[in-house]
Amino acid sequence: MGCLGIVGDEFECDITNVAHGGVFVARHDGRVVFVADALVGERVRVRVTDSEKSRFWRAETVAVIEPSAHRRDHVWAEASVDRPPENRPGGAEFGHIDLAYQRELKSKVLADAFERVGKMPLATLFAESVSVHAVGTDDDSNGLHWRTRVRLHSDAQGQVGPFAARTHRVIPVTTLPLAATDIGSIMPRNLSLHGPGAIDFVAPGGANARQIDADSPLVVTEHVGPRVFQVRARGFWQVHRDAAPTLTRAVGDAIDSALLEPQAANLDLYGGVGLLAAALGDIAGPTTRMTTVESDADATDFAAENLAEWVGARAVTATVERYLREQHTQSSKTERARFARATVILDPPRSGAGRSVIEALSVLAPAQIIYVACDPVALARDTALLATQGYQISHLRAFDLFPHTHHFECVARFTPLGQNA
Repeated sequence: MGCLGIVGDEFECDITNVAHGGVFVARHDGRVVFVADALVGERVRVRVTDSEKSRFWRAETVAVIEPSAHRRDHVWAEASVDRPPENRPGGAEFGHIDLAYQRELKSKVLADAFERVGKMPLATLFAESVSVHAVGTDDDSNGLHWRTRVRLHSDAQGQVGPFAARTHRVIPVTTLPLAATDIGSIMPRNLSLHGPGAIDFVAPGGANARQIDADSPLVVTEHVGPRVFQVRARGFWQVHRDAAPTLTRAVGDAIDSALLEPQAANLDLYGGVGLLAAALGDIAGPTTRMTTVESDADATDFAAENLAEWVGARAVTATVERYLREQHTQSSKTERARFARATVILDPPRSGAGRSVIEALSVLAPAQIIYVACDPVALARDTALLATQGYQISHLRAFDLFPHTHHFECVARFTPLGQNA
């Protein structure tokens, strides 16, 4: 077999745990191995794909020797463990796992993140356990057909499909089981392009699917309850068909109404096209004063339109850190007092807010921070950072907005230490 640890080497191992990132944990000759397409409790045969890091290796499952009771036929046959690992498309790394058990694993990943990264076990923060909850009708549909936006890629030969996991190698496919049914119905089979590129499909609310070229200026309409949002077809919008209403409700539930002051300098940071600012405005009322901050000028323009009914709403194009630091240095004493009474919605990218933003925000000392997180490790890290700035987590809920993947979304509330939750 040669020296174990060289890329391509194969061996058998027992899977003992789940790790963040959609992989599972095994040990071999004392070395941690992160294994794709496996499941806790299984014995599998794996092939090393990356051994450059001294502390751990990465590997792919090539055969399941002793399967878990939670293993199912993969929802995407083209990503099944029966196929060679190099020919499996990425994007459904939990597709071989019972849907309810996926949520148990995600709940464990969340708890592990807070204990290992945040150094704050959830059991010490909340009286009840925090679990990842299903949304919409996902249980009825086995977690399929929820993606309202899909991007496929083409290679130099013109083949079109998703990338293989952790690569930029295109895998041609004929099915997209996580995509909205309307997208699946218009996706051409044996699609090909001339050279490298990308092609997008969008189905607002899961319907009226269309194919979007790279330079398309198309604007689509998204409905969230009675509200209407305009967004560029290739711009950012929540991918799950029920994500926008779910997060709207979750943010509303997270806001402590006793701390919400409509005339404070309320903020929606990383605000996109104004979805969560509207959630804040609906609760605080028609006179709500709020500013949404977004670095994408195109999204900011849409936010200004989408929030036009609130006369106190502003949409600012800026990086969040720069905006916060400018408020600290340029605002009047009266304005800084309004920040101290503010409710702030913080919806950063997957990497989280980070130290610089947390410190800049904490200088303004808002009354409450509603943090919408799409990465549990980033949330746990930022929770610890907020604690150093005098804030405690006082509310946390988690939602399975990405079935058959390792991703999920959290909504948390942070309030000053010592304040009643």
